[in-house]
Amino acid sequence: MIAVVGHPDLTAPTLEMVEEELRRRLAEFARAGRAGLVRAGQGLPVAFGRAARAAGLALVTVLPTKNGVPDVLESSDRRAAGELLLLSEQVRLMEYDPADRGACVGADEDLMRSCARVLAVWDGSPSDGRDATAHLVAFARSSGVDVEVLWPDGASRSG
Repeated sequence: MIAVVGHPDLTAPTLEMVEEELRRRLAEFARAGRAGLVRAGQGLPVAFGRAARAAGLALVTVLPTKNGVPDVLESSDRRAAGELLLLSEQVRLMEYDPADRGACVGADEDLMRSCARVLAVWDGSPSDGRDATAHLVAFARSSGVDVEVLWPDGASRSG
């Protein structure tokens, strides 16, 4: 499996650049019969899902559950989750609260443990109260997961 992590505040032009770059990089994983893994949400997860589909890579989307029942995503993530479900070959349910930042970070850590590689859309900045990208990169590396950082020339964040 290959997963993606990255900044939640990428600009629309950056998401377009990242999606194109992901499409190129994911094609080799598709040829190797791998699958992509993404936690449902807007922005980067959708760009990853679209790129995976275009590259021919099987996509697994993770949805939150509460007591074993699918949980409601924040309104800003619902449309994105719907698109990801349409792009996915498989759905994985995972117990976490999508409204709790710490639970989302913990879910991402759990997902990365099952991956051989993580693509990190990261500008090298430290984690803060909103963005855990640096933490997740360090976590993956310390867990022995290969991390490939992707930050195209001209990429920017809105935050």
